[in-house]
Amino acid sequence: MTGIAEEPTEAAAPTLFESIGGAEAVEAVVDIFYGRVLADPELTGYFEGRDMERLKRHQRLFVGQALGAKAPYPGRTMERAHSDLAITSEAFDRVVGHLAGALKEAGLDDATIGTIAQTLLPLKADIVTA
Repeated sequence: MTGIAEEPTEAAAPTLFESIGGAEAVEAVVDIFYGRVLADPELTGYFEGRDMERLKRHQRLFVGQALGAKAPYPGRTMERAHSDLAITSEAFDRVVGHLAGALKEAGLDDATIGTIAQTLLPLKADIVTA
């Protein structure tokens, strides 16, 4: 014994990913989100011919990582993934609205939705190309 009392270590605060329910919650939100996006006639054209199951897998990993999950996101950068789609600012804003709606439908509170939006909104410059 050294005679020096050790300070108790504080448990790390849960990440946003953990606080919303982890992988299961992200999976549910992504499913709700794509249901909304694919039902939007202004957005469906962006997804024609796409492998939606593959896209959902990537989206789950991306959203999870953005919220603090430990699983890495192995996909392309947002700029590369969207460069050939000619996404407009209006389309981006519609997608963000659908994401907020999906998060609300999944039971997240407005403050958490705002935090998630603030995490993802800086990507607009990389995604909007039209």
